[in-house]
Amino acid sequence: MLSKRIIPCLDVRDGRTTKGVRFKDNVDIGDPVEMARYYYDQGADELVFYDITASAEGRGIMIEVVRQVARCIFIPFSVGGGLNSLEAMRAVLLAGAEKVSLNSGAVANPDLLRQGAAAFGRQCVVLGMDVLRVGASAAIPSGYEVVTHGGRRRTGLDALCWARQAEALGAGEICLNSIDADGTCEGYELTLTRLIATGVGIPVIASGGAGRPEHLAEVLTTAAADAALVASMTHFGGVTIGQLKGYLQERGVKVRTTW
Repeated sequence: MLSKRIIPCLDVRDGRTTKGVRFKDNVDIGDPVEMARYYYDQGADELVFYDITASAEGRGIMIEVVRQVARCIFIPFSVGGGLNSLEAMRAVLLAGAEKVSLNSGAVANPDLLRQGAAAFGRQCVVLGMDVLRVGASAAIPSGYEVVTHGGRRRTGLDALCWARQAEALGAGEICLNSIDADGTCEGYELTLTRLIATGVGIPVIASGGAGRPEHLAEVLTTAAADAALVASMTHFGGVTIGQLKGYLQERGVKVRTTW
């Protein structure tokens, strides 16, 4: 059995780490380079960095911040935001990231997933999915719709159908974020996570809603997630990565105990 991963998420806007609730009312919480080092020292398994306004603003990612983060941590590092070409993906990997996360760019051009997997290996290509609960319909049979551009655009894509298409194209992993749960600290969206995690054959990272250690235990066991993204509970809640791993280990969840 593979170890479950705990992955801090740094949402970055204007060069600063920020956090909101359901993609709104964001507040500044610090320097992303300092925070990356802080979580690395705590024993995080990986780190995710999102330039959250790059797609909406139609610009490239802040590549120098990526370089600075890559210099101070030595764990897998995934970067997303405004990546809409093979050249942009290559630039992020050359700056020191191990993985690229494609969201809006993949919806606009699904073949980008195939291109990335062919050029860099599918282990480097993560599909980022921001998902909204809309209720089942003929167009959205799962009841969950993919949205893009930081939650600003509805796509009409069914979440499960899109996840399976992305896997077939070459995505090696999915980072699944529930907009309904994002930043609420009320728990992950377990129904959505289980739907995607059991519906594809690649690892799924659960994102959105973590507020207490038991939320991680739930999503990593009952919802079959391979990893759990954390942000608010570790940014604001005084909970360390080591404490989370200790809690999970006590409950029989296999984790890397390197803290």
